[in-house]
Amino acid sequence: MADFTTQQRRRRVLVIAYVFPPSGGAGVQRVTKFVKYLPEFGWDCSVLTVSNPSVPLQDPTLLSEVPATTIVRRARTYEPGYALKNVVSASAGGSASKRSGVKRLLKGLVRAAGNAVLQPDAQVLWYPQAVREGMRLLSEQTHDAIFVTAPPFSSLLIGAELSRRSGLPLVLDYRDEWGISNRYQENRQKSNASQWLQRRMQNKVLRQASSVVATTRRSADSLKELITAAQGRASVTQIYNGFDANDIPVSRQPSLAGPDRRDGRFRIAYVGTLWNLTSIEPLVMAMQYVCATEPETGAKLELVVAGRRTNEQDAILDRLNGLPCRVVRENYLEHGRAIELMQSADAQCLLLSDVEEASRVMPAKTFEYLALGRPILSIAPHGEVSELLNGCPCAYQFLPTDLQGISDYLIRGALDLLPETLPAMVTGWDVNRFERRELTRQLAGVFDGLVPGGPAAVAVPRSVKQQLPESVAVGS
Repeated sequence: MADFTTQQRRRRVLVIAYVFPPSGGAGVQRVTKFVKYLPEFGWDCSVLTVSNPSVPLQDPTLLSEVPATTIVRRARTYEPGYALKNVVSASAGGSASKRSGVKRLLKGLVRAAGNAVLQPDAQVLWYPQAVREGMRLLSEQTHDAIFVTAPPFSSLLIGAELSRRSGLPLVLDYRDEWGISNRYQENRQKSNASQWLQRRMQNKVLRQASSVVATTRRSADSLKELITAAQGRASVTQIYNGFDANDIPVSRQPSLAGPDRRDGRFRIAYVGTLWNLTSIEPLVMAMQYVCATEPETGAKLELVVAGRRTNEQDAILDRLNGLPCRVVRENYLEHGRAIELMQSADAQCLLLSDVEEASRVMPAKTFEYLALGRPILSIAPHGEVSELLNGCPCAYQFLPTDLQGISDYLIRGALDLLPETLPAMVTGWDVNRFERRELTRQLAGVFDGLVPGGPAAVAVPRSVKQQLPESVAVGS
């Protein structure tokens, strides 16, 4: 007769994420850090992602963040490559020639046709293989919940279908709101038919969900209203984006001395995407004003932007060409290099456009800005950002319409007249509440609420237990 021992089966969540290492970008950080820290709170992870992502950014360094015990399954998408998609993108530029006009017309027709067919987004072409691979994984390994992060919003459809077929509770993570993205993204769905169809899609997903996670309080309130309208029963939890203390080595942590300014320039750094919702126009206008009224002071200004930019935003930056200030444009930087750029800045720039929905948005880089303790130049309307930064000793806040205030700040910075600000870490302003491990603990609490009773106790023969490698969850 076999000798049995009782062992707890660790719980496991299926994480559905189109953007996952080695893909890069801000959206990858959130889900990667969740996967990294969830095992500390009793939840092992399986990840369903795409094998051939059609994305603009790659950051292989993020692969080191994924625990070795994580099961990662990659399903193929039928999307065209990103380079081809970018050719017909609404942000793709062109000359004013007649030939270019014809090209733009053809691109517009192709884009319109694609938008009409591919609902809610082009990544819906991942749906067939993702559902197939997801069901295979669920049949091979015991799971307790499904967690899906979006955008792209077609990922929510995949999560809802896998939840329906498996009966597992579904948790939706809205990194961005579906409606806001459709309103401001370059290739947004404009037709009434598209909007109607996508509302139906979102309602169906919300009815399937057991829980919904938002990144800001105002976004959580908006999602509660949508769930009620969809006749869903999902609870809503707000979990911010954050920073990982391990990404900020001691050598980079803030000091009162600040960055080395031997070149005499006041460096403003912006890290992240520049698009309709994060327009750099107010800062550019202020720099133009300083250069026109005080050229010698303007010559001491340096603006460094790193990340993806739409052509419209690049055109705004072009207005600074030929002026005394210095402008440096970088493409996407690997995460470690991005941290170094932020730490080198005299002012870390935070941008939100002057539109109503921006009050519900919190740029993901905000929290790494805070953790680094360098001064933050926030140009944003009243809302979630301004409320969070109130009381922070590192933050200088201006409305996007406050050209004079932004200009005065730049002049004082260039002339080294700004009062010395103590880093948030030094003054004791609470940044630890935004640490990724703490935020992951909150997410694990959401999962715990959906799976009552904790890990299941299973009987495992001692002879079998002795043969299992340490990385395998017994009873899974």
